[in-house]
Order: sequence, then C-alpha cells, then structure tokens
Amino acid sequence: MFEPAQLRTFLAVAQTLSFTQAAHRLGLRQSTVSQHVRKLEEAAGRRLFARDTHGVELTEDGEAMLGFARTILEANERAASFFAGTRLRGRLRFGASEDFVLTRMPEVLEEFRRDHPEVDLELTVELSGTLHELEAAGRLDLVLAKRRTEDSRGRLVWRDRLVWVGAERLRLDPQRPVPLVVYPPPALTRARALEALERAGREWRIACTSGSLNGLIAATRAGLGVMAHTRGMIPPGLVQIQPRAGLPELGGVDFVLLYGQLDRAARGPAEALADAILAGGDRLQLP
Repeated sequence: MFEPAQLRTFLAVAQTLSFTQAAHRLGLRQSTVSQHVRKLEEAAGRRLFARDTHGVELTEDGEAMLGFARTILEANERAASFFAGTRLRGRLRFGASEDFVLTRMPEVLEEFRRDHPEVDLELTVELSGTLHELEAAGRLDLVLAKRRTEDSRGRLVWRDRLVWVGAERLRLDPQRPVPLVVYPPPALTRARALEALERAGREWRIACTSGSLNGLIAATRAGLGVMAHTRGMIPPGLVQIQPRAGLPELGGVDFVLLYGQLDRAARGPAEALADAILAGGDRLQLP
C-alpha cells in the first residue's frame, strides 16, 4: 500500500527537485517531507532519489514511480469526488504559457474536463510576461507561466534551467554577433538572453522575431540563429548548444501557478485545476 500523502510529497519533490521547495508548496515542515519520502522508499523497497551536496535527482526507480504515483492519486481524487456527491460548476479563465503547446498539457486539461464537465474553461495561450499582465489586470483566474528565480510570487510547479538551442548543423562564428531567434517583449526568455549576452560582453543581433512558438521553432530549425529555451522542453529537431560555443549561462527558471482575484464561483474550479497541474506537473515537460 502506498499512502496518498506520501505520494503527493514524492511528486512535489520530483517536480521541484528540492525538499525545501516541496515543503513550501505542501505547507509541511522539511522534516515531514523527508519522512514521507523515506517511508515511501521503505514501502517500495527502492531508492527513489539520489541526494548529494549538489542537489536532488530522481533515480531510475524514482522515474518509474512518477507514473504510478499520478495514477494512484488521480484514482483517489475521482473516488473522493464521486462519493462526495458534489460537482463543480462555473467559469474558469485559465492562462498558459505557449511553451506548453508542444507538451502534454492537453492530457491534463482533458482529465480536468472529464472530472469536472460542468466547468466552462476559457483558455488563453500567451507569452508569460503577457499572462502576468492579464492576471494583474483581473482578466485571468489562474495562470501557469514562467517566473524569474529571484521572484517569489506564485506556487512553484517545477524548476528547470534555460539553455541555448539551435539546429544540429548550426555553427556559430565567435568573431560575429550571435544571431538570435526571440519572442517580442515582454518575453522572459528574450530578456534573459539579452541580459546574459550583455553581461558577457558578447555582441548579438536579432535574426528573427515571432510571437508564435511554432514560428520560433521553424526559424531555429532553419538555422537562422539560436534561441533560449527550457532544457526540459527542447522541441524535436533542435539540440542544446554545447559550452564550447562560448555562449553565457542563462540561469534557472521557475514554472508557477498564479491565482487571480477569484470570485466565489471561480475559486473551486481554480483550486481543482491547480491540483491537477501540481499532480501531473512533470508531464508538462516533453517526453
């Protein structure tokens, strides 16, 4: 038997790769998080995390546990909802960063729709910076988007790093400005790329600008330049630029949930969708 509370803690640690961040997300003490993970590892008879001074990583058995944990928790939630005899109703205005277009976000939304068929979901797909502005203006109830690692707003879903990506055949000339494929402002990845290059004293030029992720991917695949992208979500046909190219580090990036100014009708649906995203957050990265 695997305890749901321990499985939720396991997923939180797996997605944030931090016992401290998992404790903050779940509202638990860090010692409780460690205890949950230890008991789950004892129940499984396998080590699920490799821990050292550099951080936390999933073991091979931990990767396998991800799928089982999601399945068990989803079944548990459906059973609880069925026997509670309550159905959520209302309208939910949900905004998601365009990064998730190529991931398994449709699966998460499909499951939410199946479990809560009487919730009308209005989906807005935009740049993270634009979503932050819409949420602040009261036009969205729930947002899933990037934030800078130094920003404390939002509920952490998972943490990753930004890396440079390009076509496999692309070769950068160190004597010429770095050709960039970027979103328009106020995109966070654009700002991070320009700031990193400026700090490193590396000249750059904008080779292509597009407000569409598919447009950026097409331009980068065509070899027009390099783009800053989340390491766990590198699109097919693109590869991470190796350090020998001399491009500066881009640093970490957090994906968070932000709640808008919820009215009574939207509060329940927003919490339910947030729970579904937190439970399956690791699925929002590319397989």
